[in-house]
Amino acid sequence: MSLHLADEAATAALAEALAAALPVPSSGWTILLQGDLGAGKSTLARALLRALGHAGPVPSPTYTLVEPYRLAQTTVYHVDLYRIGSPDELYYIGWDDLDDGLRLVEWPDRAPGLADTADLRVQLAYAGAGRTAVLEGLSERGRALACAVLGSPARPE
Repeated sequence: MSLHLADEAATAALAEALAAALPVPSSGWTILLQGDLGAGKSTLARALLRALGHAGPVPSPTYTLVEPYRLAQTTVYHVDLYRIGSPDELYYIGWDDLDDGLRLVEWPDRAPGLADTADLRVQLAYAGAGRTAVLEGLSERGRALACAVLGSPARPE
C-alpha cells in the first residue's frame, strides 16, 4: 500500500490519518519508520506526535535514543536506533519497559528481528521532489491500521 507525499504537508496529513486510525490508548503498538537519511522519518514522527496532542518541541532522539511523551490519552516513545551497535542494546535502553505506550521506531533495521513483533512498517523513500510512503501491516492489527489509513473501513482494535 503506497502513497505519494508531495511535500511536508502531505507527510503531516499521513501522520494525522495514522493518529485518527490508531486505537486509544495505543499501548503495546510498535510502528517502524524506515528510510534513508532525510527521507522524512523524523518529520512523520513529529507530525504524528502533534496529531496525537503534543504541543511542545519534538527533539530528535538520535543521542538520547528514547524521547517519551506523556499525552492525555496515551504515552508515545519516539525511539531512534541509529546509534545502537547490536540488537542486545535494546535491553539497555529499557525496550521492555516501553510496552505501556506506542513505540515509534526510527532505524529499526539496526535491530534485526524487531519487525517480527511490530505492527506497522512505514517505508519512506525519495520520489523526485517528494516522497513515497509504503505502509506494510506486520500484524493483523497493523494490516487493519494500514487499511484504515488508506480509506478502507477496517479499524484496528
